[in-house]
Amino acid sequence: MNQYDVAVIGSGPGGYVAAIRCAQLGMKTAIIEKYNTLGGTCLNVGCIPSKALLDSSHHYEDAVKHFEEHGIDIPGEVKVNLEQMIARKQGVVDQTTKGIQFLMDKNKIDVYEGLGSFKDASHIEIDKTDSEKETIEAKHIIIATGSKPSTLPFIEIDKERIITSTEALKLKEIPKHMIVIGGGVIGLELGQVYKRLGAEVSVVEYMDRIIPGMDGALSKELMKAMKKQKVKFNLSHKVKSVERKGDEVIIKADNKKGEEVTFTGDYCLVSVGRRPFTDGLNAEAAGVKLDDRGRVAVNEHLQTNISNIYAIGDVVRGAMLAHKAEEEGTMVAELIAGQKPHINYNLIPGVVYTWPEVAAVGKTEEELKEAGIAYKAGQFPMRALGRARASMDIDGFVKILADKTTDEVLGVHMIGARCADLITEGVTAMEFRASAEDIARMSHAHPTYAEAVKEAALAATEDRAIHI
Repeated sequence: MNQYDVAVIGSGPGGYVAAIRCAQLGMKTAIIEKYNTLGGTCLNVGCIPSKALLDSSHHYEDAVKHFEEHGIDIPGEVKVNLEQMIARKQGVVDQTTKGIQFLMDKNKIDVYEGLGSFKDASHIEIDKTDSEKETIEAKHIIIATGSKPSTLPFIEIDKERIITSTEALKLKEIPKHMIVIGGGVIGLELGQVYKRLGAEVSVVEYMDRIIPGMDGALSKELMKAMKKQKVKFNLSHKVKSVERKGDEVIIKADNKKGEEVTFTGDYCLVSVGRRPFTDGLNAEAAGVKLDDRGRVAVNEHLQTNISNIYAIGDVVRGAMLAHKAEEEGTMVAELIAGQKPHINYNLIPGVVYTWPEVAAVGKTEEELKEAGIAYKAGQFPMRALGRARASMDIDGFVKILADKTTDEVLGVHMIGARCADLITEGVTAMEFRASAEDIARMSHAHPTYAEAVKEAALAATEDRAIHI
């Protein structure tokens, strides 16, 4: 029986990062992956493939706009080739997952393919794809089994017409009318992909706004931008049935007045969140407790009730984000090694990769109001930037929230071009407990989108933005 200092169950971002950090710290490490490819949901059916499709569809949309603006008929070779687009996406995925295998080899991490389940608190049985079984022993075990798409109790996902994000990444045709249930990150990103390619897209959302976990101003601005792109929104709608009849999907919902509304399309994307994935883990054999939402219960050190077993990422409490899982993987590895790492969960940024992009870190205005914290706000529109006008990406703004007394930055919220990259400036500032004045005094290159951050900071300190 092979023995290890650490065994990681699951090879998503949190899992493989944890394994690499353990190996770097001198621990003999194994990683167990259920599927025949490393990288988990993020690299295979999540973050990476969706961004590849978003990028391809954006290029296609830009090409179409170019011809339309110049009154030129679209050449045949410019017309969308979905098969080629899906193939390009898969190429990106394959290259990325091979990179993870390279990192496993480089760091001398043993990779086991098969379903890992607990025999007890120090032994894992690996059910291999060829029906063979193998057991390994580990002093420490890290559960990193991730999540799966959620659904509603009355919806039957047939993976053909009623689909989740996994199937939406490999459709064989462009929908005529895609109905998206859920106005969160995944639904909006994939809805925008197919809208760009020519589908009619309708979003049906239970809450009274899209991206409900983010600052309200971002929700309004993103919906305004996507409405200009001809995406239809139906807010405060409670879906009560989804039925397929041949190639048609019929969705019935009650609107905010309690009236029944019917939506008909050829595809329905169910995007109502994700659930922690512990199927087949056999956690009870190790004595590991789950909470009432099916997550692995952990303390502030991500340690389960069994002292040598930890859990990270989507399978534990908190935001289901790849970069959050990576930070947790690093922290657990360093804790096992006797170090004293920490994570400030308030400073884990959130991003929506639509166009315009949406990004945020820290507290929202709604949260500050609810907590009774006195704050000041500074906001600057992207359209006032020379770079935004030159690039024809003028939608959006940057908003900075700062403590009314100390001027410490409490939240940074932005929507616009390249905000997914730009939010790191906010994270860095807040990690060092910068004031809005600190950011306002920093030189920002011109012309850049980052100038909006400086201007928003100026607006937050005595309302002295220069360019508005």
